[in-house]
Amino acid sequence: QVQLVESGGGLVQPGGSLRLSCAGSGFTFSSYAMSWYRQVPGKERELVAGITSIGRSTNYADSVKGRFTISRDNAKNTVYLQMNSLKPEDTAVYYCNAHHVVVPREYDYWGQGTQVTVSS
Repeated sequence: QVQLVESGGGLVQPGGSLRLSCAGSGFTFSSYAMSWYRQVPGKERELVAGITSIGRSTNYADSVKGRFTISRDNAKNTVYLQMNSLKPEDTAVYYCNAHHVVVPREYDYWGQGTQVTVSS
C-alpha cells in the first residue's frame, strides 16, 4: 500500500521557519521525483518545489526562491521542505507528491496534506 505522510506543519509568525517532512512507503522511493505543492481554498494547487529522484536537480516557484529549500534522504524514504522567512501568503495546505514515468505508464501519489499558517 502506497503511503505519503506529511508532518511538520503548524502556526508560525511572519519571518519564522518550519520544516516539513514527507515519509514514503509502499513504493521505490528512490526512483520517484518528489515535489511539494500547496493549495489555498478557492485556488488551484500550485507547485512549490521539486527534486529529482537522486536529488541532483531542484526547482522552485518564483515566490519561494531563496526562502525554501527542498531536499531528500533516500535512505530514510523522506523528502523535506525547509521554509524560512515565512510570509502570510505562504499560508496553505502543503502536499507531498511522488511522480514516476515508465512509458507508457505514469505514477502519481499524494499525501493527505499538512496545514501551514503564517500569522502574528
